[in-house]
Amino acid sequence: MAEALAQSQPAMRFRMKRGVGLALGLLLAGCSTIVPKGPQQAPPPPPKQTSTQPGRLPEDQRDRVAVLVPLTGAEAGIGQSIANAANMALIDSGGQGVRLTMYDTSTGAALAAQKALSEGNKLILGPLLSEDVRAVAPIASAQHVPVVAFSNDVTVAGNGVYLLGFTPTESVDRVISYAKERGLSRLAALVPNGVYGRRASNAMLRAAEDSGASVVSMQGYDRSPASLATAIKRLGDPKGYDALLIADSGRIALVAAPLVRKSGSGARLLGTELWNTEPQLAADKLMSGAWFAAVSDGLYSQFAAKYRSRFGKGPYRLSSLGYDSVLLAVRISADWKAGTDFPQGRLSDKGGFSGVDGAFRFDHDGIAERMLEVKQIGAGGVTVVSPAPQGFGDR
Repeated sequence: MAEALAQSQPAMRFRMKRGVGLALGLLLAGCSTIVPKGPQQAPPPPPKQTSTQPGRLPEDQRDRVAVLVPLTGAEAGIGQSIANAANMALIDSGGQGVRLTMYDTSTGAALAAQKALSEGNKLILGPLLSEDVRAVAPIASAQHVPVVAFSNDVTVAGNGVYLLGFTPTESVDRVISYAKERGLSRLAALVPNGVYGRRASNAMLRAAEDSGASVVSMQGYDRSPASLATAIKRLGDPKGYDALLIADSGRIALVAAPLVRKSGSGARLLGTELWNTEPQLAADKLMSGAWFAAVSDGLYSQFAAKYRSRFGKGPYRLSSLGYDSVLLAVRISADWKAGTDFPQGRLSDKGGFSGVDGAFRFDHDGIAERMLEVKQIGAGGVTVVSPAPQGFGDR
């Protein structure tokens, strides 16, 4: 992952209660990958489906929270990483009033949700995949239990489902606005065919309109070198645009960059939050000078070091969602009497929440709004050229 630029910043303007503050304080004191690609080691055996955190309060006095992730099967590595991070957050925050239980979605997300609800859980964290969120949502809604999902599919949000996953809308808006501020006003884009590409293209059109830039060409492609090469040719005059958004993973950007330069275009390359999971970008000279917007890696880097020390290997990038969702639950638990319904209205707190991925809050659709920074790829690595706003009032 890209290292964030170290710098001293004022305290966040949004409110943080004692649980979250303590968690981040312990995290700092303890440290001297579309699913992103992560560590390739075989995952450890899944934990038993029981609470793993120390019970400092009697069980009937703790708020019951379920974590739904794949603990076996093809996605077990990332699911286990999220589960580990969730337990880390509970320990770091001193959340003695919360009881976490892990449920494996690989044998059926609906079955996992039914079991979680039958065992008295009043808040569900997860699932990871959008199809699993769709299966869980009506079951949870029938019992008035909110779902804080790790998906980035905005179509599953609403009606008690809140999305904590990273979506393209804000990262596209942030990098396009930054490009326009730097005098780049003629924009082109390469977007993959499919749901993510449609969201990214819509976000780009809105961002260009809001910033006063113009989109001169936008081409879709299938994820193959031949289709990508054809899309680049269809962009038109390589001198006709001064910035090119590649709204896809860093691996696709590495394939596209030489084709773009071969076409004669010297446009500045722009990317989305997906680039934040590809460490090879900085090693490619053709990517030098490219900009992309993503959450800060400052606290995440320290979290990852602590995770590695505890579990003997690095976490998947999305594990931070497990950590931050538990911090959220611990913060709200102070106003949540054990055995009662989760106070869902608290999820709409305009002041937002905080975690290893920085500030976030849920909008009226239940989608996480985040504070993003703009990063530049260079020979020496990735640096921050525009820090994230310090609070939602700065946007």
